[in-house]
Amino acid sequence: MNPGLASLQAYPFERLRQLLQDVNPPALPLIDFSIGEPRQQAPELVAQALTASLQQGLAEYPKVLGELTLRRAMAAWASRRFSLPSGFLDPDRCILPVNGTREALFSIAQTLVDPCQEPKALVLMPNPFYQIYEGAALLAGAEPYYLNCDPVSGQPDYHAIPEAIWQRAALIYVNSPHNPTGAALDQDALAWLIAQTRRHGVVLAVDECYSEIYFRDAPVGVLAVAAATGSLEGVLSFHSLSKRSSIPGARSGFVAGDPAVLARFLRYRTYLGAAMPPFIQAASLAAWGDEEHVAQSRRTYARKFAAAQDILGGHLDIALPDGGFYLWPEVGDGEAFTRALFASKHVRCLPGAYLARHAHGLHPGQERVRIALVGSEEECIEGLQRIRDFLDNHPLKSSQSKESAWHS
Repeated sequence: MNPGLASLQAYPFERLRQLLQDVNPPALPLIDFSIGEPRQQAPELVAQALTASLQQGLAEYPKVLGELTLRRAMAAWASRRFSLPSGFLDPDRCILPVNGTREALFSIAQTLVDPCQEPKALVLMPNPFYQIYEGAALLAGAEPYYLNCDPVSGQPDYHAIPEAIWQRAALIYVNSPHNPTGAALDQDALAWLIAQTRRHGVVLAVDECYSEIYFRDAPVGVLAVAAATGSLEGVLSFHSLSKRSSIPGARSGFVAGDPAVLARFLRYRTYLGAAMPPFIQAASLAAWGDEEHVAQSRRTYARKFAAAQDILGGHLDIALPDGGFYLWPEVGDGEAFTRALFASKHVRCLPGAYLARHAHGLHPGQERVRIALVGSEEECIEGLQRIRDFLDNHPLKSSQSKESAWHS
């Protein structure tokens, strides 16, 4: 048995199931804000491309590298989106289709970490974080190193990482826009990270799966910042159609970046057998070539955030994020709040404690909950109104009253 399995913590949604298993909610339809799974209508052009290609390629194994037409479409999209110089992203060397960013973010650690390194290699990650980062580090034989997000900026202070930590690091996961804070890194921050990781020989893996859900300026991408240096050395950018195109069931995305790293990653994935089915490739090709459905999705999310500010603004600090579709309010005891809200209103959210770890003397998720505005507008408004009704009877006044109210 792989000893690393014993070090894995239960996934957040399993912990949530256990938290609520003895709670009897009222006879209202469930409103589920707990999981970041877009439940908007899949784009029609994507569905049409998928169904039209269902009979293609079923008699042969798909290529791990994917079809050249798809890689070209991915490179073309990234080049348009991030204003990259012509030819900067070579579809043959700098693009690798993957079965969603989850699979790729996990696999990259298995590719890059030396499990025999002593002392153990470090894999750096923001805290709160996507739990795949942590699991990937542990199963690769590395030690996770948590970088607490600042409660104001919503991102870690990367400048505060000690030199000794950089010297042991093999990989750093960066999430921009961040799940769940919604904060994006600017060009200066990304430029500093590129320079610092190159200086220490650390691979910079930037999870940008929320980059297309924004409400002001489009978030800066690490590829654009790397292009300003003239090189992709040590840089990887992860993108997904799950959030951008509201098709999480397709499990489709890509990694772009350093061709030397991607060559090793391709070798690993060839043994893993992680090839995208031809009909998913056809659907992906259609999705990366269209922007109207993405703009329409942004408009829908903007209306949901406007509704959240209108409905909950008098009770919670509801800020419009740089990107993503999460609310991340401070409520006191996040677990107790989640239980009380579920018991009172049959609304399910996720305790922030399940997305973070206690590190460096504090727990950045303990007093928060994550609310994912992924349902229909009508469902989200109904759920937000139920939360407001709940808070009318459990007002937030201070840290002490926040916690005691949920236990009253």
